Amino acid sequence: AGLPGGPGAAAAQETDDAMALYEANHTVLAYVRTGNTRVDQVSEAGLKGLSRELFERTAIDPADPVGVNLETDDLTLLPLLYWPVTEGQQPPSDAAYARLNEYLRHGGMILFDTRDSDIAASYGGTTPNGRALQRIALKLDIPPLVQVPPDHVLTRTFYLLQDFPGRWFNAPVWVEAPQEAETVEGLPFRNLNDGVTPVVIGGNDWASAWAIGEDGRPLFPVGRGLSGERQREMSYRFGINLVMHVMTGNYKSDQVHVPALLDRLGQ
Repeated sequence: AGLPGGPGAAAAQETDDAMALYEANHTVLAYVRTGNTRVDQVSEAGLKGLSRELFERTAIDPADPVGVNLETDDLTLLPLLYWPVTEGQQPPSDAAYARLNEYLRHGGMILFDTRDSDIAASYGGTTPNGRALQRIALKLDIPPLVQVPPDHVLTRTFYLLQDFPGRWFNAPVWVEAPQEAETVEGLPFRNLNDGVTPVVIGGNDWASAWAIGEDGRPLFPVGRGLSGERQREMSYRFGINLVMHVMTGNYKSDQVHVPALLDRLGQ
């Protein structure tokens, strides 16, 4: 092991600095490493698929996605953090929670995905992954939440959307409550981040719907036939809206480009 301040520490600092410079000059989508190899591989493949669609459809040119270790990695320059929740996932350390809360306060977004809406009904709405999310969320500064209202900016940031499917489509999607909504359990509403919801929570397994292999083809089936491919398309549109939402703030709340929106209604 290198001595503090020695060659090993210097090399690590250079690596960190290089990554920070890279992230500052590129849009980098990131996922939380869970320690479950299969889940992490799906997350990476999913963000690769979403990054490809962003490049082809928008002015955003994402770099390759990265997996982050919440205990060691800097989150500052990451616009979106995809967090797949697994049954045995343990809460982070207090130091990691401090970094996560700082990230949320300064415009970052976490997409929590329990990936289990296909079985949620069998558990009466409470699943093992859902309980893991409850444990993880205890020390996060998560604001009061509501199911995405029909007029939420997330429904029109780039595409007009009414639903937010992934590989599954049964789970509600939760976002920060609007300012006029009642607070829950005494938590204050935070009017921060240019109207960007700091967290989005659902269970539709978005990464699996977005995931592509080395050949660029989808890795997992979504639905059946043409309706399934339409569901995959809607999943991509949801992901694009998410990224555009966090990258552009709430400009769509203040300025609605009617001709462009009418044009998209036909898509």
